[in-house]
Amino acid sequence: MNSMPALRNRYRFIDRAPAVSDACNDILAGLSQPRKCISPRFFYDDTGSALFEEITRQPEYYPTRTERQLLHAHAGDIAAALPSDCTLLEPGAGSCEKVRLLLDDIRPACYVPMDIAGGFLCQAADSLCREYPWLPVTAIAAEFNQFSAVDEAVPARNRVVFYPGSTLGNFSPQAATTFLSGIRTVLGEDGHLLIGVDMHKDADVLNAAYNDRAGITARFNLNALAHINRVAQADFDLDDFEHLAFYNCDQRRIEMHLRCRRAHRARCAGQHLDFAAGETIHTEYSHKYTVASFKQLVKEAGLAVTRQWQDDKGWFSVFLCQPA
Repeated sequence: MNSMPALRNRYRFIDRAPAVSDACNDILAGLSQPRKCISPRFFYDDTGSALFEEITRQPEYYPTRTERQLLHAHAGDIAAALPSDCTLLEPGAGSCEKVRLLLDDIRPACYVPMDIAGGFLCQAADSLCREYPWLPVTAIAAEFNQFSAVDEAVPARNRVVFYPGSTLGNFSPQAATTFLSGIRTVLGEDGHLLIGVDMHKDADVLNAAYNDRAGITARFNLNALAHINRVAQADFDLDDFEHLAFYNCDQRRIEMHLRCRRAHRARCAGQHLDFAAGETIHTEYSHKYTVASFKQLVKEAGLAVTRQWQDDKGWFSVFLCQPA
């Protein structure tokens, strides 16, 4: 772990990325389960981060387009509801694209993007500093929920956590409550949470969004194995797997998997793993919410919804929350 100044521009870069040994242990733990799984964190190496940005530009993938429209249309209202000298934190910031829709209105005292893909994060922060020379930036390479790094880096007052993109849906409801409780702690008593939430809707719309015709989501899903090959000295052949995603209406969630095309054995972190034809590796859930179910979720985490902005179709919402 180390902290170093960026070589260009005037942002700070703090490296709190997990050790490779920790990543290998997580990979083996997931792939040793009776129902094999991979943490969604392994989507996001530099290649995966770039692929996700490409997903957001696909015509079937409505969440990013709809959320951007909401943020653009209501940036003034959002800024008016926030303190003028806030510290703006963005876990899982990726390319820092959506925050650009708010910066001129919010004018935060500091912006703190966090992302597991350190190289991709540095490029995004560098670009942001060029566009907004008045904005101090502290970029933190870390897990999106590694808030201890935030406490070291920025003031404790007037924190605003910006969590767009409906990423909350990747958590199980119980894990989402735990994550939101962590944010509640970071906020203190005077903070705010601005969060994007994908809403429950017709299954055809959802299935199309996660199975785009260009196959970008499939490449993104398979890239998790390519990432693991590098991290854990594994030898997964990506041609042995195929992308599988569908909406589970009963559970109100997209389920994303990698389905094995043929029986085979693979090596990973010094161990051998057997795969049966048709067996799947679960890679991601994306839970969808109603307004009522989201309000109940944040209530359990010690937060309360104070404002809401929603598109005309009711497909996506942006909520502003404060400590209850």
